[in-house]
Amino acid sequence: MNTDGDRLRSWLFRSLMFEAEAETFRRAGVRVGADEVQGEQQLLHEALAPFSITTRNEALRMSRLYAIIYCFESSVRDLIRSRLTDADPSWWESTRVPRKVRDTASSRQRDAEENSWLEGQNKDVLGFVDFGGLTDIIVNNWGDFEDLIPSQHWLKQRLDELERARNYIAHNRMLTPAEFARLEMYVGDWNRQVGL
Repeated sequence: MNTDGDRLRSWLFRSLMFEAEAETFRRAGVRVGADEVQGEQQLLHEALAPFSITTRNEALRMSRLYAIIYCFESSVRDLIRSRLTDADPSWWESTRVPRKVRDTASSRQRDAEENSWLEGQNKDVLGFVDFGGLTDIIVNNWGDFEDLIPSQHWLKQRLDELERARNYIAHNRMLTPAEFARLEMYVGDWNRQVGL
């Protein structure tokens, strides 16, 4: 009969044996285990290697902005989803989403499901709403957001500016250092306002 104690001793013994073997390989210069960060860096280096050093450096500078915009846009979608779901679980189907925004997003989602070879995340219809549509949803439900956002003018100004920067980034256009700073400032303003 195999008791829990026997199984535990067996597992510990096998673990110690593995560690002893792994140390032998490490001393011989063989990597044991995966360093995910180092692996990702190596893959990125290999993927970028064919391109000029100037193009690679620009891409790496812009990748920081892409990450900021990605996180910002995701946080806006999460805020909308959270606030409106709390107020009305069927918010997407109701008058809370302007018809034009809902129709455009639903059409894009259907097209992605039916005609695209890409299988990325396409189940969340809010992911198919463009930047301007996100603003429209917040304005249309102002009572659910006015405790966080100073004014509709403030909201529109920040999101319009960030949308322009987002489009530049998405179309591989370099931004100037001043534009980097402005983008970071607007995202910082948003984060402070909504409590991130």
